[in-house]
Amino acid sequence: MFLDKSSLPCHVGIIMDGNGRWANLRGRPRVEGHKQGAHRTKEIIEAAAELGVKVLTLYAFSIENWKRPEFEVDTLMDLLDYYLQTEILELLQKGVVFKVIGNREKLPDKIRYLIDQAEDMTASNTGMLLLMAISYGGRDDILRAVQKMALNGEDIANLSEEHFVEHLDTAGCGMVDLIIRTGGEKRISNFLIWQAAYAELYFTDTLWPDFTKDDFYDAMEDYKSRQRRFGAIPEDIDTLKVTPTKCT
Repeated sequence: MFLDKSSLPCHVGIIMDGNGRWANLRGRPRVEGHKQGAHRTKEIIEAAAELGVKVLTLYAFSIENWKRPEFEVDTLMDLLDYYLQTEILELLQKGVVFKVIGNREKLPDKIRYLIDQAEDMTASNTGMLLLMAISYGGRDDILRAVQKMALNGEDIANLSEEHFVEHLDTAGCGMVDLIIRTGGEKRISNFLIWQAAYAELYFTDTLWPDFTKDDFYDAMEDYKSRQRRFGAIPEDIDTLKVTPTKCT
């Protein structure tokens, strides 16, 4: 599928939903859906990097997912363990920079060690930045940012938006331009709620394990058809009184 690469989003976030339903529809254990979803994740990372997306943020495990049955949580941690030990070398070869956002205090020690190792291994790369949201919640991100500033003794009363974002997990990564959600639900489920204030939203009924590279391209084409006004009127956009996000 040919895709014109002009006017693509700089920062794309994906809520990878539908693994469990994919498995249920086939009479398989939910873990099979998560394994198929992990394979699909690799394909979409490659597609985003090939298109020149600067930042890709994947919602892999929300802070609310800790409420799931212990067996399922353990299975997801095992998959994460496997991913961190097997896929990182390929990311290195492709020049991808890997980082994790979220509340790491809740993660097992081994997973935290592997995350630190993966981040160090890819830190000197210069390609796409892959942010994996693990044990992540948008409200928790904001709360931890405020706590950091309070602990630092910063002047909260005169806080600016520009200074505040420097304390979020995504500091330096820019606001998200496009959020894709698979699986049919039409909400953002506590994902990047500060960073997505002016994000374009793309919902599809396709379950994550079935979401192909062509489906990803369709989302990119849809984004290109949007007119982003950031609260201004169309004339302001046309005369560049409003500056859209720049990819740097």
